[in-house]
Amino acid sequence: MIQFGLRLHDAEKLPLEEQLKTVKGQGFSCVHLALSKIQGMTADPSALTPGYARYLKHAFDNAGLDVAVLGNYLNLATPDPEALKKNQEKYTAHLRFASLLGAGVVGTETGNPNVDYKYDPEKSHSDEALETFITNLRPVVKDAERFGVMMAIEPVWRHIVYSPARARQVLDAIDSPNLGIIFDPVNLLDESNVDSREEVFNEAMTLLEKEIMVIHIKDFKKETGVTTCMAAGLGDMDYAPILKFAKEKKPFIHATLENTKPDNARQALEYLRQIEESL
Repeated sequence: MIQFGLRLHDAEKLPLEEQLKTVKGQGFSCVHLALSKIQGMTADPSALTPGYARYLKHAFDNAGLDVAVLGNYLNLATPDPEALKKNQEKYTAHLRFASLLGAGVVGTETGNPNVDYKYDPEKSHSDEALETFITNLRPVVKDAERFGVMMAIEPVWRHIVYSPARARQVLDAIDSPNLGIIFDPVNLLDESNVDSREEVFNEAMTLLEKEIMVIHIKDFKKETGVTTCMAAGLGDMDYAPILKFAKEKKPFIHATLENTKPDNARQALEYLRQIEESL
């Protein structure tokens, strides 16, 4: 059985305890938590105390929800040394917090080699950018090892780690049991490979099988482009092969839905459950 979840900032805006109760009532079993995107919450490193972590843990436990991902999506390839240091410190704080919260992974994307965190067609996919990212990720993963928690990177076409093969390079270079992958199929797509997406997904599930720790699920429509995303079931994605992989190779994996709205989240979940049950 796959444990489907929701990005908490996509849920109905309510006080935390009510929000969690609503998410559980919709049938979800876990959430993706980005503290900076939740009203009344903070992700400031100095605020990530044991008391804060325990408060949240009690709230999630009482609602019967796991924290699948504690998100901290900051640029580890920025050329600004001061910004890089602050970003690495925020990752360390989130990893420590995750150990107290009991989060599945601390999740991140892989950045771009500029201060604006913008895709650069000439530089973002360069070997130099990849080496910079690996160098700056390495001490963060060391902290993950010290705290006994998982760090997970999410490959995205418009970032440095843009393909399954590129992700494999990072995993092999870091060589740590505390580094895994968040597999978001749609994020691996671009206009250049959207028509061969099944090959892209199969490559990811083959090359990264051992390290896939979480799946992100959303949809897209080809005519509006892969950067226009929506809830699962509303676009052109065929999730049967991915859910089959999850069901057979990753029992009870966390799979969190993205780009849902409060009024279609349950519908998206039911759509995915029907596929899972048919496999």
